[in-house]
Amino acid sequence: MSQYVLLLHSDGEAWKKLSPEEMQQKVEKYLAWRNKPFVVAGAGLVRDTGRVIRAKGDGVSVTEGPFSESAEVMGGFYTIEAADYDEAVKLSLDIPHIGLGTIEIRQVMVYNA
Repeated sequence: MSQYVLLLHSDGEAWKKLSPEEMQQKVEKYLAWRNKPFVVAGAGLVRDTGRVIRAKGDGVSVTEGPFSESAEVMGGFYTIEAADYDEAVKLSLDIPHIGLGTIEIRQVMVYNA
């Protein structure tokens, strides 16, 4: 089995349309989805916090962030196990994030030491 990371890009405007009760129900669905047998890991990301490291000349620059110019920001992730991309997509069709942003599915590269 291969591993795939599901990158959850959140549309802040979609979340704003939910009532507090609907938000709570969504959060509970995210937590429940994390318990599916094919899910290896998952977590939400704290919004509007973090650091961005970039090369700057011979050194590095560290800034507060992340700051995105798009309406979508990285909201969280899940790592799942699936045989291939088709299965990864099929397993992800009931993820609670649908309707609140986009989901990017990427295969995790395995390095053999």
